[in-house]
Order: sequence, then C-alpha cells, then structure tokens
Amino acid sequence: MAPIDSDDNTTAGQGEDLRTGRRRAARYVVPVAVMGVAAATIGLVPALADSGDPDLPEITAEQLIEKIAASDVQQLSGTVKISTDLGLPDLGGLESGLMSGVSAGPGSGPGSGGDEDGSAADPSAKLTELVTGTHTLRVAADGPDRQKLSLLENAAEYSLIHNGKDVWGYDSKSNEVYHSTASDSAEQPEKEVPATPKDLTDQALKAVDDTTSVTVDGTAQVAGRDAYRLVVKPKQDGSTVGAITVAVDAETGMPLKFTLTPSSGGAAVVDAGFTQVSFAKPDASTFDFTPPKGAKVTEGDEAAKAPERGRGAGGDLAKELDGLKGDDGLKGTEGPKVIGEGWTAIATFDTGGQGLPTASAGGDLGGFLGSLGDQVKGDFGSGTVFKTRLVNALITDDGKVYAGAVTKDALVKAAEAAR
Repeated sequence: MAPIDSDDNTTAGQGEDLRTGRRRAARYVVPVAVMGVAAATIGLVPALADSGDPDLPEITAEQLIEKIAASDVQQLSGTVKISTDLGLPDLGGLESGLMSGVSAGPGSGPGSGGDEDGSAADPSAKLTELVTGTHTLRVAADGPDRQKLSLLENAAEYSLIHNGKDVWGYDSKSNEVYHSTASDSAEQPEKEVPATPKDLTDQALKAVDDTTSVTVDGTAQVAGRDAYRLVVKPKQDGSTVGAITVAVDAETGMPLKFTLTPSSGGAAVVDAGFTQVSFAKPDASTFDFTPPKGAKVTEGDEAAKAPERGRGAGGDLAKELDGLKGDDGLKGTEGPKVIGEGWTAIATFDTGGQGLPTASAGGDLGGFLGSLGDQVKGDFGSGTVFKTRLVNALITDDGKVYAGAVTKDALVKAAEAAR
C-alpha cells in the first residue's frame, strides 16, 4: 500500500495537550542525570520493525486515529517485548542503581528489604525498571476490573494484579507482596510506567498538533495480525525525535507495536510490541492471587504512613516531577518556563546561581560531572550540555537550566536568545 499523506488531520487547540503529554511522559523515560530538569518537556516517539505487507483497504491517517480512539478491546492476553536505549554512558551498573534509588529513595529500591525500606513489590518502584534495557512482559485483561501485568526476570517474576477491589503486587525474588484496594483511590498503586504499545501510543498521540505530520505508511504484520502503520513526525527542525510509527490492528484498532527512533538515527530508543496476542477471554484464574506462605505483605495504607526516605520516596517521585510544573517549581528556584512550541519546546528555569560544581571548586565530583557532558560557551557565558539520544539539558555555570527533546545547538540558541 502506498503512503497516504494527511498532514491536515491535526486537531486545533491541542498545543497544551502536547506539552502536558510530554511532561507526563517524563517520569517514564528521562534518564537520572536530567530527570528533574526535563520533566516538563519530554515526549515519546517511534519507528517500527515488522514483517509482512498484508493487502488492506486504504485508510487515511485521520480515519486511523479515529479507529484507535474508538478501539474498545476489553479482553486480551499476550506477551510484550519492550526495549529502551537512551544511550546513557556505561557506569558499571550505576545507571540501574540510580534509577532504583530515585524511584524508591536512598537505601531502599526494589529488593533491598528492611522494615523502613518499603516493599520490593510496590509497583511505583518496581515498574521503573522498564526505563532501561530489554524486558519481557505477560499481559492479560478482562474488562475494567481485571488486569494482570507480569515482568519476567532471570529466575524471578514480578506481577501486578487488579482483581475487583483488590490490587496486588508480588515480587517472587524477595517473596514480598504489596496490597491496596481499588476503592482507596489515594492509596491505589498506579501503573505509572507505560508498558504496552497502547499505553505508549496514548502518550504519543497527545503530541499531535499543527507542528506534527501524520501519515499512514503502508501495512505490517505483528504477532500474526494484519496492521496499518501510523507515522507521526515533527515538522520542525531541531527536535531529537525522529518519527513515531505505530502498528494498529486492522480489525480492532488496538496498537500492537510502538517503536521510537531519534532524529540522529540508529537503534530505536523505545521499542515495544506484542510477540503474541489473543483477544479471547482469559481464564478467570489468571487474576486470582493469594499471598504465598511466608511472604512479607505490605498494605498500601501502611506504606503511605511510613516516614519519607528522602527525595522520591516510594511513589512520591511522580509528585515531585509534577511539582516542576507548578508555579513554585523547585525549592529555591523560579518555576520552569517554556520557550518555543511543539516538538522543539524547551523548559527553562533558574536555580538561583546553583550551577554544577567546577573541577576546581567541586574537586573530583566537578571533574566527573564535567566529563559526562559537553562544555559550551556563548554570550550566556559557559555551561555543560548533558546528552542522551532523546533528552538533552544545558546547565550554565550561573545556574540557568534549559532542557528538552531538542539538539545541543537548539539549547545553546535558546540560552543565547534568553540573554
């Protein structure tokens, strides 16, 4: 099938939805080095690896987006493979350790144990493992009251189960259980990390506005299902985002595969797709759960009452990132402002002169941090740009921060213009 262009099918007035979607997506894919900085700007985007080229009726991009929106798959089961490659430097395992620390607080992290360390089965901490590396998930759903997601690990498994009023998290490695009830909305653990192609697609489609090109680019076959390929690309130069390609099931309208490639090319930053899927009703026993004998069980209300363990304790990471969007911003700083629009929007704020320590003033720490970034100079003075394959951040020596899913040159130009 030939590509079908539909650049005019964007929805007016969704600029704010774009920025909101990017802010929410930050908690999912931003690396530790710039997590707090880029929380206000990052969005998800992809390109697709698939097989087959089924002959399907032509469809416009607008019709395909409507098909996704109208999709109402209530029952399914399957296996999803998700890979994330932000291109962070190899720090000998420090990267994954930092991610756990940011999620669960100093000295906690999944599997750390200890009465004051929370539960290794708390989903707000456990599912952050999906932001790096390659993982295999088993998913099942039977309507709005029954869902199950299992993260398969080496000789271990983590499961998040919603069955009626009960929400269970179980970590087989530590034999710990986390429990809350769906009726206790304040205590219910939310699946903060988008783990399926549909989750990722819902986030990406929030980026569709008049700065976006949307087309249908042929067909594909994913997990044995015929699908259309929806491609979303920035129209603007300067974005690190290359293109979003979503494989949409031709029959149900459900996204089957989502792959994110950066504008710099190379391997995907995010690639998530079903390797097997069935839309038959799962067996009711799939959602049954009883804590194993000897397991440590933590109730959600007990976890909420536990003393904070420092920045990002337990599920508070999301609240902290959301706090970056408020008028108060970070303590001691002005709230972040947004420069530009669409895919090249840049969040900026002033730390009040709290720049990175220099090699002379910060000793080994200053030298280490400097070695992880690129030194830049301009009318704004000097600073350091920290780069990943998707999110970049410029921190000037006088404490100004500029961050977004944009190139290093775009950050430098923004800093120059701000002077």
